[in-house]
Amino acid sequence: MPQTTTERFADCILGVKYDTLPAAAIEIAKHTALDGIAVILAGADEPLGLGRIVTDYVRSTGGTEESTVFAGGFRTSMANAAFVNGTLAHALDFDNTFYPLNHPTSPTLPAILAIAEARNLSGRAVVEAIVTAFEVQGRLRLAATGLETGKGFHKPGTTGIVGATAASAKLLGLDRTQLLMALGTAGSRAGSMSINTGTMTKSSHSGHAARMGVECAIMAGMGWTANPDLFGPGGFFDTFCAGISEPERLTEGFGNPFRMVDPGVGFKKYPSNYFTHRGIDAVLALRAEHNLTPDRVARMKVRFPPFDYVNRPNPATGLDGKFSVQYTAALALLDGKITVASFSNDRRFAPDMVDLLARTELQVDTSIPKDFAQMYVEVTITLTDGTVLTKLLKDLSGFLGFPLTRDQRLAKFFGCTEGILSDSAAQEVLSLVEKLETLDSVGPMLDLLRNRSAGA
Repeated sequence: MPQTTTERFADCILGVKYDTLPAAAIEIAKHTALDGIAVILAGADEPLGLGRIVTDYVRSTGGTEESTVFAGGFRTSMANAAFVNGTLAHALDFDNTFYPLNHPTSPTLPAILAIAEARNLSGRAVVEAIVTAFEVQGRLRLAATGLETGKGFHKPGTTGIVGATAASAKLLGLDRTQLLMALGTAGSRAGSMSINTGTMTKSSHSGHAARMGVECAIMAGMGWTANPDLFGPGGFFDTFCAGISEPERLTEGFGNPFRMVDPGVGFKKYPSNYFTHRGIDAVLALRAEHNLTPDRVARMKVRFPPFDYVNRPNPATGLDGKFSVQYTAALALLDGKITVASFSNDRRFAPDMVDLLARTELQVDTSIPKDFAQMYVEVTITLTDGTVLTKLLKDLSGFLGFPLTRDQRLAKFFGCTEGILSDSAAQEVLSLVEKLETLDSVGPMLDLLRNRSAGA
């Protein structure tokens, strides 16, 4: 009998081995691990209290003390730890991205670290799992052409859960049949609705995916059964993509090259939706080039592709402001920077922000491509003396072809750990991650991430 697409995909997953990984994939896996650890820690202090709520909830449920809750001061079960850390990872919308767009780290790294800590696994096993998780999500995003960005189902809850399940299966040593069962189970746990963008629930999509990835793999290893053909008739593509898909792209070119190497991974500079970043960069550039102060600005206009997801002229909360082109552009002009604190309710409803938002317009231009890699943004600022300043921005620092430098990545890491880890603890975590593939166990690293450090 011919192999199904799902069986071929499972064989690709099982075929990922650390010993045959290219050096570039190992290096980028460590970059993503460092970035993911940083944003999980920072997510614990999300300004509206998201991190506190999810941490307190998981603490209240108990659970076998196996895996670390970042900055929570306790261990819980693998699945619980994956849930809370996955939610923290996406709490600030500061986690890295992929192309086609997805958040590849927040649904997967928390699952990987939870299992690796509980099972005392090596850094090599973690690297192998990260590369697997990214490749699975990348190939699935290519194949799932009917998953439209910003509408319907949010990607961490669909492609992310499959990546988390595949990585968990690798770490737990599942065989082919067990992997097929785990993937089939994941299909029934997939979901997450994009209408929750701008609320705390959006971040839990990554947490749910991480938890379900762990659970699906564990249960499959115990003999749990499911339909073995997740990508067959009536499966993932028919359910989430209305049948609009190219299933052959799941396995076509799998790992040759790995998609985390080519086209690469996008690392965010700002804790907001990626579609807002070009506008932020354009405003910051105009501000610097013309020594702009807010009192000189009469009005501001952002010309943008037709993408309603981030057209939010009056965000309901600071958290909602992460998904507003108007709010983030106004922040850039008023403050000259975008930080975690930029998305507090205090900043959202400050008088200067309320005033400038009323004078900030998003102009939809249907001639601009909607595809994230092809789009551009143009910002026009009219000064009180009638002068008109314009900046068009296409190339985005941190995205494909324009990687952040090591110094930029480290500045983000230390910015995220500030106030949570002491300088010495943060330096030690950095050292361990940068030599991750040499670690016999990731336990000591998780020990540093569990508790807030004295002097932080």
